[in-house]
Amino acid sequence: MPKIIAQLDWLSVLLYSIIIGVGWAMIYSASLETTSPEMLNFSKPYGKQILWIAFSIIIIILVLSIDYKFLIRFSSIIYIVSILLLAGLFVFGKSIAGQTAWYSFGSFNFQPAEFTKIAVSLATAKYLSQINVFLKYPIVQIKSFIILAIPMALILLQPDAGTALTFVAFVIPLYRKGLPHVYLILGVSTIFLFLITLKFSTNTVAISLLALSIIGLIIFRKKKINYFKYFLVVALAIGFVFSVNFVFNNVLLPHQQDRFDILLGIKSDIRGTGFNTYQSKVAIGSGGLTGKGWLKGTQTHGKFVPAQHTDYIFTTLAEEWGFVGSITILLIYLFFITRLFIMAERQKHNFCLIYGYCVASILFIHFFVNIGMVIGLLPTIGIPLPLFSYGGSSLWGFTILIFIFLKMDAKRKQL
Repeated sequence: MPKIIAQLDWLSVLLYSIIIGVGWAMIYSASLETTSPEMLNFSKPYGKQILWIAFSIIIIILVLSIDYKFLIRFSSIIYIVSILLLAGLFVFGKSIAGQTAWYSFGSFNFQPAEFTKIAVSLATAKYLSQINVFLKYPIVQIKSFIILAIPMALILLQPDAGTALTFVAFVIPLYRKGLPHVYLILGVSTIFLFLITLKFSTNTVAISLLALSIIGLIIFRKKKINYFKYFLVVALAIGFVFSVNFVFNNVLLPHQQDRFDILLGIKSDIRGTGFNTYQSKVAIGSGGLTGKGWLKGTQTHGKFVPAQHTDYIFTTLAEEWGFVGSITILLIYLFFITRLFIMAERQKHNFCLIYGYCVASILFIHFFVNIGMVIGLLPTIGIPLPLFSYGGSSLWGFTILIFIFLKMDAKRKQL
């Protein structure tokens, strides 16, 4: 253990600690009540978060004590156990706010989806690091997507679309290991077509695609073009456009439809579905350049922003610490995530490289989606800001995820 501690990337540990520390300060401010200002009131979110942080230290010690060979050897079993825990929710789970996503043990609620990300990271790294497993082969692509699809499907059935969305992060390590470009192009194109079809009309988008395809033929008429593939792609794109309204009206839930409508400016509802985003923007804007000061946020202490100590915790930071404080924390996040990607690249073992990419990608997607949601660039989908938002399962899940990789990095020369 002393040798591992000496070999740890202490800059990453410092960044991890800063994010947690500032996050707790914001949770304290967001959940503070004048009737009970003491910091060690364990009935309040800030008091509970202190407990979660304290237990995180124990978890870190345990993770650093585990032999890395154990994780590699039993990655598949860990993955299966995580799937069973997700499936068990439908029998033994507790429903909160319409989602059956937690096991309840007295006053503590355990959310297995937060730990499933660790299991999927390990399973993905284990599979893709095997000899003669290359993502250029369709069978490998299918098996890789199945590893992701099973937990995603179970999480969607809870239903928890926000957490399921975070599994998109695994596309980044897959792409790093050779996933063909066509999947990335297909994914971006699908999202783009879906949004512009909702914003405009089906016929407008379909006619525009047809016109662009004809213009493309004229421009590249002197080049060799596989006309069958060309028109097949155009036909599939137009077919998808005509399916958007069906998916929107029959697959998405009413509150999800409203969020897309508000995001795209199709309708305004600041007293209903759009209330969270509207109040979030007001709180962020009220912080100005340097903020109102810690514990002095009027929007925060007026309880205008719902779920402010969880998904909308960034609004507390923006109001009380202003643009300067907000940009500082954002830069710390980006530096931390970038450092994890760089550390992943320096790994000697393929398993560790892939796992490192999974860790950095999960953090990035959580960070990107949460901040995008809070400032109104993305619809509200309920994703916590990693290591910053209130929650024991989230904090512990990210802690385990990160420190497994820091342990691997410390042992990279032996690996």
